[in-house]
Amino acid sequence: MQNSEENQQELKPSETQLDLSITQKITYLQTLQKALHDGDDRQIYELIDKVRYSREIKKSRSITKAEDLSNLVDDVHAQLSHYLSQNLIEYLGKTYPFFYYDEIAEGQFDIYFGNWWDRRLFGQLDVLNVAFKFDDDEYGKLKKAFELDAMHQRYNTENIAAITAKSAELQELINHQDERDQEKEGLRAQQKEVSQKSTMPWDSGKVKEERQGIIDKLTQLADEDESAMNASKTIKENDDRILELSKEDTILNYEKQSIQKNV
Repeated sequence: MQNSEENQQELKPSETQLDLSITQKITYLQTLQKALHDGDDRQIYELIDKVRYSREIKKSRSITKAEDLSNLVDDVHAQLSHYLSQNLIEYLGKTYPFFYYDEIAEGQFDIYFGNWWDRRLFGQLDVLNVAFKFDDDEYGKLKKAFELDAMHQRYNTENIAAITAKSAELQELINHQDERDQEKEGLRAQQKEVSQKSTMPWDSGKVKEERQGIIDKLTQLADEDESAMNASKTIKENDDRILELSKEDTILNYEKQSIQKNV
């Protein structure tokens, strides 16, 4: 009997610690619930990431990991994100009026740049961490557009120029089909004439060289004919590509102007 009482006495400190731990968790959840009922978004943000809040808002590094109980609400992050998004997006709408948000699932938000036609997906909004997660490619394009603006160029200026030059070359192939046909006719006549030549042994090398030159030229013209046959289709594809690039430049220009207007 005495041994049993001694064992109970030994357990009391751990029971006290357990009771304290449970009390802290209950208090944490009650505080979070009250903040939710009161519409106190600031305190909710502090409770779901106390360490970061203390470091970035209070400028303190004294918070210990043991005091961070945010893992208790890991399973309701989506609901918390949805709730907190209302005031956050209203604030962001005033600070960054060129961004628009689409809730694709509870608490998950895509960011679009602008409300104009053919607007682009620009990234995601991380509500709980109050952070933009921009698409690297789209962000890079916009950044480059600002850099080129100082040189009075657009993002796709060089690409469009290169495609336009290629289309001009293809059009030249189409335009000179008759000239190529006449040149081929003349080369075939030369080829026939060369093949009928009776040469002395010391002239054979020269004749072979002449014959090979004619063959090489005919091969080149045949390649140009083949390119000309597909030129119209390629030019149409190039025109479509130029249109896409021009539209992209227009959208980038809208984005750039929207930022400049609101900075």
